[in-house]
Amino acid sequence: MTKYLLLLIVFLMAACSQKHADQELVVGMDLSYPPFETIDARGEPAGVSVELAKAMARYLNRPLRIENLSFTGLIPSLQNGRIACVISSMTDTPERRESIAFSEPYLTIGLALLVGKNSALASFSDVDQPGKTLVVRQGTTGEVWARKNLSKATLLSLDKENTAVLEVIQGKAEAFIYDQMSVWQNAQKNSGTVRAILQPIQKESWAVGLRKDDTKLRTEINSFLKQYREQGGFEKLGDIYLKDQKAAFAKEGIPFYF
Repeated sequence: MTKYLLLLIVFLMAACSQKHADQELVVGMDLSYPPFETIDARGEPAGVSVELAKAMARYLNRPLRIENLSFTGLIPSLQNGRIACVISSMTDTPERRESIAFSEPYLTIGLALLVGKNSALASFSDVDQPGKTLVVRQGTTGEVWARKNLSKATLLSLDKENTAVLEVIQGKAEAFIYDQMSVWQNAQKNSGTVRAILQPIQKESWAVGLRKDDTKLRTEINSFLKQYREQGGFEKLGDIYLKDQKAAFAKEGIPFYF
């Protein structure tokens, strides 16, 4: 009788383990932020965060599904169970921690300014002036910082990055506050009309967003991130997707991300 009971326990444990392995890992991303989260020529998710999610799913032995959501819809989708976690260049902030939990950080970055090529602006201290317009992207830490720290300038909050950049290109806004990497990229793409001020106003950490009660997944993801870093995974991603940025930041003496 004891033998059969032990066999039953082993069978049930194996079944539970297999069920966990087969359970789809649904990761939320806003695929409008290259080279971290984007869609390739075949219409498939691509970028740094996508590769990170694929490696994480392999580590967890679970099939991966990526849900393309608006950035402002990521946290609500996490809370209502539509997705299991968020890997979408999301900054770990005290405000967001009121709603969700975060993994250990995997990247450090800062807020920078995209300004007109001939603009007299030299730093963040020049922005908060009457008659000046600063554009931000909705739901980002750039918007949070601007609402806390700007009292004189006009603040314009837009949903899309390219729309915000266009405001600066067309001279409708003096500056766009966003992360250093994106600011640098947009300055390279539009070098005839804009330039980057890369010295950061504040440093931030990106992390994986999770439901507060999902402590098991958080522990698993933290273990994955530790191993992935030790095995050089982040360095490889940087060399593949961010080689030019790494060189440019090194030239200016600004620490790089991973």
